[in-house]
Amino acid sequence: MKNILVTGGAGFIGANFVHHLLNRRDDLRVINLDALTYAGNPDNLRSVEHDPRYRFVKGDIRDVSLLTALFADYGIDTVVHFAAESHVDRSITDPDRFVQTNILGTHTLLRVARTSWHDKFDKVRFLHVSTDEVYGSLGPDGYFTEETPLAPNSPYSASKAGSDLMVRAYCETFGFPAIITRCSNNYGPYQFPEKLIPLMVTNALLDLSLPVYGDGLNVRDWLFVGDHCAAIETAILKGAPGQVYNIGGNNEKRNIDIVRLILAMLGKPDRLIDFVKDRPGHDRRYAIDAAKTRRDLGWSPSVTFEQGIEQTIAWYRNNREWWERLRKSSTAEH
Repeated sequence: MKNILVTGGAGFIGANFVHHLLNRRDDLRVINLDALTYAGNPDNLRSVEHDPRYRFVKGDIRDVSLLTALFADYGIDTVVHFAAESHVDRSITDPDRFVQTNILGTHTLLRVARTSWHDKFDKVRFLHVSTDEVYGSLGPDGYFTEETPLAPNSPYSASKAGSDLMVRAYCETFGFPAIITRCSNNYGPYQFPEKLIPLMVTNALLDLSLPVYGDGLNVRDWLFVGDHCAAIETAILKGAPGQVYNIGGNNEKRNIDIVRLILAMLGKPDRLIDFVKDRPGHDRRYAIDAAKTRRDLGWSPSVTFEQGIEQTIAWYRNNREWWERLRKSSTAEH
């Protein structure tokens, strides 16, 4: 892992991963390819933009010529593929964008990587970052394992499942050295303020209503983004090509309980909660079984939900200019 192409590195998890690598490793170079759509924010990486180990390239993962040049010019030996449209609500209003980026974009990246690496599969790695949403919805009991059949319920999760299957096909057909990770819901610094936790925190800070879908009893397994970044690095270094690794935080929480906790931590009243019409196809429960990742890779989460949510709220309190600018641009877009 010397010359790493990170796609979507200006987004939430991607930016945290870039910071993670540059904070931990002196012996590598990170090339960040991002199209800078609404969720890609150069401010996420302002503190490292002059680091000689870091290079930002604005571009689309569907651009074959650009990708080919990046592999050749930088001697890319590792790809960490975050770039994706990821918001369920947006996938309901505009599914085409999700098919274009998540499926066609992933295939273009795979095709160029395979061509560029044709004679050195034993010396390179391609890590595809996916989501537990490809598994569909759980009842009140049980957990998603790597063997759980894919049963996506939204255009977003269907497009991610499609990209997962394309990665799998490249492994099976061409012996391509790819690994798939599927994570539970992430939270932490730099998350775009349309997602549940940053939306609730920023609305509460502004004394606005906090919209909660349905009855608020949907359950998610929450993973602090720093733990996710550590798991991805571990999977690159220790994971086996062709394998899937689930990454979970062991923190099952109901949405309404998280909202009430945020209000309590900010000293805001529960009357700010506003129950709204549920989104179509809203999965009831996700829960990850990460036993394989713990056993085979030696990774486990180190941040409790209480620690992580406290750090996250403090970050949004201390970086108000960052999220206020994003809220304004998002409102203008819609």
